[in-house]
Amino acid sequence: MNFSKSKIVKNITNTSDLSSGEAANILESFLLLIKNKSKIRTVKLSGFGSFTFKKTPKRLGRNPKTDDSYIIPELNKLNFKPSNKIKEKIN
Repeated sequence: MNFSKSKIVKNITNTSDLSSGEAANILESFLLLIKNKSKIRTVKLSGFGSFTFKKTPKRLGRNPKTDDSYIIPELNKLNFKPSNKIKEKIN
């Protein structure tokens, strides 16, 4: 099941007394906080999981249509590891 930001904002407004604009601001602030803080160190949300940035090394890529090779540069990826409580609810 996919969640968009608008669905999350709608759910927040339905379960609280916040307006959709306030809920959208809270959601954006929360996501920005996770992105910025996880660049420095691991961000752990108790009972939910942890967010960290992970560097992927540069590697050789290939276009399957033309067989052209190129180098994929080193990238930073935001990695999420769910907590055991979340894993138990899913499985």
